Amino acid sequence: QLVESGGGSVQTGGSLTLSCKASEYLYSGTCVGWFRQTPGKEREGVATIYIGDSSTYYTESVKGRFTISRDIDKNTVSLEMNSLKSEDTAKYYCAADFGSNGYCYIDLSTQYTAWGQGTQVTVS
Repeated sequence: QLVESGGGSVQTGGSLTLSCKASEYLYSGTCVGWFRQTPGKEREGVATIYIGDSSTYYTESVKGRFTISRDIDKNTVSLEMNSLKSEDTAKYYCAADFGSNGYCYIDLSTQYTAWGQGTQVTVS
């Protein structure tokens, strides 16, 4: 089970940090991704992290603004979002693949078998 938190409303240029708490231990062979979706649009991969070596990948539109990281002690993965834009407005979902071979595909949401309920981020 994955539970997201940290969403909310923020002004353009502001910051938010989302957290994803996992009930199952995030061992080294796990990929965790953050995805987002707005009504009428397909779900978009935002950032991924491979727990084994902390390698990360970002979609182009968030590079330099968002940072995905892990906290093993808290068994969480966070998404720090800075310089937020109106186009970042979406419902953000955390997802995990607990049996990864090390490749965390940002554009393949079907890789991820565990999903949270999502948290809304609104930038205005």
